[in-house]
Amino acid sequence: MDSRSRTLWLRTEPLHAVAYFDAQCRVMGKSLGLKGFWMGYFAARIAPMGQVDPGAATAALGVFAPGMVARALPAVWQIVTPGTMTDIRAHRAAEALRKVIPDIDARAGELCPPLAAMVEDAPLMARPLFAANRPLCDREDPVERLWQLSTAVREFRGDAHVAALADHGLDAPEALVLAAATDRVPRDGIRHERGWSEEEWAAAQERLRARGLVDAGGAATPRGHEERDLIEDATDRLAARLLRAVDDATVDTLLTALELPARQVLGAKVLPFPNPIGLPSPSAE
Repeated sequence: MDSRSRTLWLRTEPLHAVAYFDAQCRVMGKSLGLKGFWMGYFAARIAPMGQVDPGAATAALGVFAPGMVARALPAVWQIVTPGTMTDIRAHRAAEALRKVIPDIDARAGELCPPLAAMVEDAPLMARPLFAANRPLCDREDPVERLWQLSTAVREFRGDAHVAALADHGLDAPEALVLAAATDRVPRDGIRHERGWSEEEWAAAQERLRARGLVDAGGAATPRGHEERDLIEDATDRLAARLLRAVDDATVDTLLTALELPARQVLGAKVLPFPNPIGLPSPSAE
């Protein structure tokens, strides 16, 4: 495991995740005329990719049920354009960060240059969400830029994670079942929040049982825990490509500078614990 790669995620994910959990961000879609939280979520998350079809969006997102994505896309683009959506999400996210981090404008000046160096140097191949987000990072507002850079870092890791899941032979519902069984995501509600039926969930659980990864009750076996740890290690390794652009001392300085802003977001209780994005509680860092 590359510990610095994982620390980068732990300290940028809270900055990015305000876009999902801040109260004003959560009603962003509704304010634009979209129906429900999820229609707004898919519009905001996929907007950098443009008006892609539901199949491409589902493949990029990794663990959402195709039917859930298709209920939002492409219908959202009849109401809001991708360009408008990317601008509004950055604006709302910056507002959320300013609420909980009083000196975030000043901190952005310190944090953006090394993050930008990482993002600009990182490869695009096989990283669809990162590739879509990278051109959006040159925003004039410093906090919007910090949020967008954190988002690009997050999507780089997310693309790596989806690749690791596929490499370990897991399909989308199996990946979620194993994550829930190993307490990476909350067991209650994650099936519904990602759009899978009870039958699809049970079938995925049975496939994992046949592989020895969960037991008859759906709890992870020792082999299942080992497999999930290997997936995290692979994700950390692939995401560590971001660190090549800057020297070790700069990485260490960046990680130190990110610690307080990340803790301020977590301390403001913007994010719930446990949460569906798999971010561990601060005590687990």
